[in-house]
Amino acid sequence: MSTAGQVIRCRAAVAWESGKPLSIEEVEVAPPQKDEVRIKILFTSLCHTDVYFWDAKGQNPLFPRILGHEAGGIVESVGEGVTDLKPGDHVLPIFTGECKECPHCLSEESNMCDLLRINTDRVGMINDGKSRFSVNGKPIYHFLGTSTFSEYTVVHVGQVAKINPHAPLDKVCVLSCGMSTGFGATVNVAKPKKGQSVAIFGLGAVGLAAAEGARVSGASRIIGVDLNPSRFEQAKKFGVTESVNPKDYNKPVQEVVVEMTGGGVDRSVECTGSIQAMISAFECVHDGWGVAVLVGVPNKDDEFKTHPVNLLNEKTLKGTFFGNYKPRSDIPAVVEKYMNKELELDKFITHTVPFSEINKAFELMLAGEGLRCVIRMDA
Repeated sequence: MSTAGQVIRCRAAVAWESGKPLSIEEVEVAPPQKDEVRIKILFTSLCHTDVYFWDAKGQNPLFPRILGHEAGGIVESVGEGVTDLKPGDHVLPIFTGECKECPHCLSEESNMCDLLRINTDRVGMINDGKSRFSVNGKPIYHFLGTSTFSEYTVVHVGQVAKINPHAPLDKVCVLSCGMSTGFGATVNVAKPKKGQSVAIFGLGAVGLAAAEGARVSGASRIIGVDLNPSRFEQAKKFGVTESVNPKDYNKPVQEVVVEMTGGGVDRSVECTGSIQAMISAFECVHDGWGVAVLVGVPNKDDEFKTHPVNLLNEKTLKGTFFGNYKPRSDIPAVVEKYMNKELELDKFITHTVPFSEINKAFELMLAGEGLRCVIRMDA
């Protein structure tokens, strides 16, 4: 029986207030409107960004809200004007978008769509500003245009990547945020040449994805920098050849890395959001050709300070957003890399929990256990 055009009742994990456990509720999900797609979510995973906005420290507390933005599912129905997706398509909803019409989308150098760029304060759909979720008639806010902690969600078509239907959604779901962000920061932005050295600052999931990018690129040395030495052993699985804990030295870690490498690394990728790590990542690259790429999101009042002579000495500083991938155009090819065994994803997924135990995923992340916890929506 088709559910197209009808309101669907299903389970969703609702965050009613900051820092409180999510509540599994029966929600009503309205049909997709113009340029929208309704997706049956099969697997979703928990990212630090979800925890950051659930905790609501340092940004607008917008509740009640359905969080979630790393997921895989199947199109249930499409709204008016949607031509490149149809019911049954396997898709990844993505927290940023690609309208394919704005100057950014038409540029080969940018993935920062004017229409669908990430907006953490947007709580409804772009089309009419309204929510497609409700509980007993009360609207529930959207999150990043995806809200994947629901068995069904409505997403703008520009935020949906159509992928190979044979790709296992419980694995490739992690490509819709963190893994693509880190991997792309290395292969698309830092672009290490075969045999070069790369320093990775921060060995969480995104940093290890950046290390994976360095490994795939053929880097000869991959130096992991982290304040948590318990991460060092695991990092070896992702190609990290040696690890440095800044707390072990009485001088700035950039000086340590420069000494280790006889002048600095060829490339560095910063994945922490710490301003000190950003400065260290820039100052540890080799003069003449070194490139540092910033991935982590700093606090809004932070300032980056370095001596201009670092730039005059031909060191390059770059930033990146979602690994410079355009969601609709590029992510299907990243899924193919996994299918062709050019990219490993299974080692990022350290836990799996049923949807009914979604709060356990939050507990694991808050305790710093594992990399990614995938949530099975059918359980």
